[in-house]
Amino acid sequence: MDLAGRLPAAAAQGLFWGIMALGVYITFRILDIADLTVDGTFATGGAVSAVMIMKGVNPWVTVLVALVAGLAAGFVTGFLHTKFGIPAILAGILTQYALYSINLAIMDFKANTAVSSATPNLVMTGLNVNQSLLVCFILAAVIIAIMYWFFGTELGSALRATGANQEMSKAQGINVNRMKVVGLAISNGLVAVAGALSTQYSGFADVNAGRGSIVIGLAAVIIGEVVGEAIFGKKLNFAGHLIFVVVGAIIYYLVYTLILWLQMNPNLMKLFTAIIVALFLAVPYLRSKSKNSFAKAGKQSKKEA
Repeated sequence: MDLAGRLPAAAAQGLFWGIMALGVYITFRILDIADLTVDGTFATGGAVSAVMIMKGVNPWVTVLVALVAGLAAGFVTGFLHTKFGIPAILAGILTQYALYSINLAIMDFKANTAVSSATPNLVMTGLNVNQSLLVCFILAAVIIAIMYWFFGTELGSALRATGANQEMSKAQGINVNRMKVVGLAISNGLVAVAGALSTQYSGFADVNAGRGSIVIGLAAVIIGEVVGEAIFGKKLNFAGHLIFVVVGAIIYYLVYTLILWLQMNPNLMKLFTAIIVALFLAVPYLRSKSKNSFAKAGKQSKKEA
């Protein structure tokens, strides 16, 4: 019964982390870029939201401002990568490193900032866990719908083409560098929105809140893809991929809740996460290897011998 009571809260937390995972999906799967900016952007969104709420700004407005802050952070990473020729992974590390100081400055050089319990809260105030779950579900559904629409537009299609084949995209007249900047900006904008929602859910912002976000995002993307392809196979379309990214985040937090319920040491969660991500990353490779005709021929020849 205690475990059942924890599941709705875990699902709600998984939903707004799923929004963060959608941002990771844009860079990791669509653009094929390893972007580490998200570890800093998540905390930026939370810091912006907490400080503005404490100053009396409407919580919904703080989420929009967090979105703008995330877009700016992603733009910086994209600028460093495309204009200065810095590899994407290093550009992300540089931006993330700079964001630590920026996040501290936003919170008046305090490591964390609490959101007053008397302040109207976007997700939690006046809502029980089930109502919070519903709000998070609606937000995630709206964001997925907007993403599905956007990637069907000319700009979104150009962005997807850039990730699929840069040389062919250039030949078609697409400004590849511009698409990379746009993709990185949108990705980090979504991550900052998730950070703002997380802060309003937990009641405080912390400068280290985003540490490990990239791994959790990757876990959600990989778990979601494996589960989605196991259910739908090749019929899983783009909308399905987006939905299952969020499903992957929910599954991750349900497993996390189960580990806490079993009274296992939560400090080992990063180890469990690394193992889970490694296993799920290996699944597509092992599956393709098992279907390889040469591998099958080799096994057959061994049997015959």
